[in-house]
Amino acid sequence: MSPWISAFRPRTLPLALASILTGGFLAQAAGHFNGLVVGLAALTTILLQVLSNLANDYGDSQNGADSIHRQGPQRAVQSGAITPAQMKRGMWICGLLALGSGLALLWVALGAAGLGLFLAFVALGLAAIWAAVNYTAGNNPYGYAGLGDISVFLFFGIVGVCGTYFLQTRTLPLQVLLPAAALGCFATAVLNVNNIRDINSDVLAGKITIPVRLGPIYARRYHWLLLVLGLGCATVFVALTYHSPWQWLFVLAAPLFAFNARQVWQRQESMQLDPLLKQMALSTLVFTVLFGVGQVVG
Repeated sequence: MSPWISAFRPRTLPLALASILTGGFLAQAAGHFNGLVVGLAALTTILLQVLSNLANDYGDSQNGADSIHRQGPQRAVQSGAITPAQMKRGMWICGLLALGSGLALLWVALGAAGLGLFLAFVALGLAAIWAAVNYTAGNNPYGYAGLGDISVFLFFGIVGVCGTYFLQTRTLPLQVLLPAAALGCFATAVLNVNNIRDINSDVLAGKITIPVRLGPIYARRYHWLLLVLGLGCATVFVALTYHSPWQWLFVLAAPLFAFNARQVWQRQESMQLDPLLKQMALSTLVFTVLFGVGQVVG
């Protein structure tokens, strides 16, 4: 596999798409689906996720988190397959592509009307680019202070779902925050598995993630909490908007989350946890499709 494709981390991309798909499904259920808006939102999100992955590869190699003590897959800069200078160029290219895609998205969705709204979304997009880069790169990466969970919850959940929904409908009912929060919890759970796996190497590198702060036992309890809250938010949303049994279709994804939670609790070796990252991301995508189809069909 090309070192660049590996650095893009394709297994993270389904998770990046989940919030966009959820916003699209909810807009379709409300009668305002716009395929071009959803497509551009998906492209922008993928580019931002790839940018975040490249910045993570670069930043962790520079800050010491990617060392011989790390138990996860070897990264491109760490292995020497891609030089730091090449990775920085890749980050710039990906960042500019994300900016261009985001501007195209806003032009299609908002046009020239509402300059203030357009500028507000531009600011939000720039914040997303900043967050993608500065998670582990830069002089003061916020991921090293344990703030990654908040960023993932906001951008993979609240911003992704609500932004996609609003750009199609020009409205934002408060109940949309519930499925947005569900996606945020599941995305944060993926990060949590990653951070539990890397807890020992992160301690040595001074990367104070939530699992480092909580310790391995409470980090696993926190993982259970995230999954329960995610399913709980979806349940409350359906209860508030109920009109068809199809809306409960998402419950079929619950065993996948239960399996992940149980395995995260039982597996103590770092490398045993690595496959659960992909399983959690794919489980989130399955939940997204089931939840969305339930809303549309119902």
